[in-house]
Amino acid sequence: MKYSSIFKKFTLLLLCILFLHQCGIYRKTDVRQVPVNAKDRVQKNIEEGRRIKFGAFGSGGSGNFEFASSNEMWRATIEILDFIPLTSVDYGGGVIITDWYNNADKENESLKIMVRFLSNEIRADGIDVKIYKKICKDNNLNCQTSELENTLAPEIKVAILKKAAKFKSTRDEKEKKEFQKQRGGNTQKASELD
Repeated sequence: MKYSSIFKKFTLLLLCILFLHQCGIYRKTDVRQVPVNAKDRVQKNIEEGRRIKFGAFGSGGSGNFEFASSNEMWRATIEILDFIPLTSVDYGGGVIITDWYNNADKENESLKIMVRFLSNEIRADGIDVKIYKKICKDNNLNCQTSELENTLAPEIKVAILKKAAKFKSTRDEKEKKEFQKQRGGNTQKASELD
């Protein structure tokens, strides 16, 4: 009886450790990317918008917003494609689809652009741009649609990435100035108290 009680407690302890490990409490870090000095780590965490989180109570307000107005890739895509009416815009699903667009020169040919977001990060593999071409004959009755294989899709992708990088650098500069302004205000208040 005594051994079964010890075995149950040991099993429970082992399961707790396993579940806590899977929750992400312990995470390996690379020493080359984390400053050794505690003050430098605090400074880096403040600049990155990190803070201490305690379970469900610390889940909000981390500084990493996940809505469309703060996502640089999303904003850049909307600005790049502002000349075409949009048919479907789904931020949650990460897809933007334009309406069929045609030039006045070629009335029987139309293009549709689909942009899929694979990541919120500004990276080349974080976005997928596809362009579809529709050629119609007989007054839009006999149409053929195919994916367009040319340099237009990569050019749109590069334009989106460049604009997103500009948005991000502007936002980073603004946040840095605000942080320095707050930090400067706190040091002035501390010197006034002395």
